[in-house]
Amino acid sequence: MSLSDIAVILRNIVDISIVWLIIFYVLKSIRNNVKLMLIVKVVVGILIIKLLSDWLNLVVAGLLLDYIITWGPLSLIILFQPELRAALEQLGRAKLLGRHKVLTLDAREKLVYEITTAVEYLKRNRMGAMIVLERDVSLQDYIEQSTKLYADVSSELIISVFFPNNPLHKGGLIIQGDRITSAGAIFPVTTKNELSKRLGDRHRGAVGISEITDALVIVVSEQTGHLSLALNSELMYNISLDNLKITLIDELRPRKDVYVEEENENENI
Repeated sequence: MSLSDIAVILRNIVDISIVWLIIFYVLKSIRNNVKLMLIVKVVVGILIIKLLSDWLNLVVAGLLLDYIITWGPLSLIILFQPELRAALEQLGRAKLLGRHKVLTLDAREKLVYEITTAVEYLKRNRMGAMIVLERDVSLQDYIEQSTKLYADVSSELIISVFFPNNPLHKGGLIIQGDRITSAGAIFPVTTKNELSKRLGDRHRGAVGISEITDALVIVVSEQTGHLSLALNSELMYNISLDNLKITLIDELRPRKDVYVEEENENENI
């Protein structure tokens, strides 16, 4: 094998790797968006049917699919323009190298303790609140439009932000790593029809930001004092404080810890 043949093979490997990397990050960005995942499934289905029609020499079906393939992308762009724009924004905000800040075990436990202590007080006194914890996808766009704080996380500060009549209490408080970055952040509300009509803007905003980012969003209801957690486009409504603690500790673990634990479980099996 000559050097030119090796160069061609390496070039093809790089070419294929780049394409698969792009596909991976696109699918990763839209995996929690139901509408965009439906588009992907429809496109894959059409391509499979097209290949079958060519193989079976189905003239009419093949002609119809040619028209769909020719004009379908334009129709999808027009119909799903908001969802496509949100997916592209999320892809642009995603950090390829992981979380904003990887916390140690002690730092994670302290963070969860301060948050849950504040949430317990807010819940008991029915003080509405929304606490957003950034993970892999950056929340910088929302931070820039809110009031900057840049302070260590403490239960006292969280409670004071959401104290009634505080100018910042109606927006969301954003935490990056173990620091409170900003307060008074406004997030897009979800368009999900299955959410209860009794849920207000806090809950809808929590689900909305969880649809376009991987953030953890804690909500305390001002009317009922119920505690909720929005994660991966889903709302865990009226959960207990203990369940919140367990979920936060689990979701805030570095990926390496998760992989090591999964490998150990597989070895034990």
